[in-house]
Amino acid sequence: MISDNYFFREKNNSCLQTHGVEPSEGALTWAFEFEDHSYFAGFRAMASNGIDLPVLNVFRVFGKMAGQRISAQSSAAVGLDAILKGGVRANPDVGALASLEGNKLSVLVWHYHDDDVPGPDAAVDLTVSGLPPAAAEAQLSHYRIDENHSNAYAAWKRMGSPAAPTRGQYRQIEQAGQLVQQETTSSASTRDGQFSLAFSLPRQAISLLVVEWQ
Repeated sequence: MISDNYFFREKNNSCLQTHGVEPSEGALTWAFEFEDHSYFAGFRAMASNGIDLPVLNVFRVFGKMAGQRISAQSSAAVGLDAILKGGVRANPDVGALASLEGNKLSVLVWHYHDDDVPGPDAAVDLTVSGLPPAAAEAQLSHYRIDENHSNAYAAWKRMGSPAAPTRGQYRQIEQAGQLVQQETTSSASTRDGQFSLAFSLPRQAISLLVVEWQ
């Protein structure tokens, strides 16, 4: 059970601190093309019958992150050694990755467990420090991939997993496969060089927070 709040704070209380952090140059997937298969057949692919899978939206999220990777720490992250030894089973992994390019700060937050079964949301309390004075007028974009956002597979299942979707159903599933922003956020503020945001992150979900200023 997850009952604690989770804190993501930049190293040395500065989102501009990059010392000792390896840059992220790209992401790689082993994906293939499969012809004449049923919808969402479960193969290692990025799309199914022309419909984007949620994993493709993960790469779209990575594509929105640019610049220098900066330090991001989480009190609820499962360490690499623990993952290599026993996977992510005792506790879910709630971690973060951040990058900075000019006046654009991106923070990727995930909530993952090896068992793909329902579980409680993570209560995320995100804090970023060291922002310049201009960031007081920053704009926030919040992208989400979960059961109800940016997820064509979940939309298809809610329809009853039709083997041959109608034209209308196909359009709905296709639209559900696009990366979308959250309609609302909560407890967001930028003050005295510090940005904070509190939100719930469902299990097996990803949020990308993009903070931009002039």
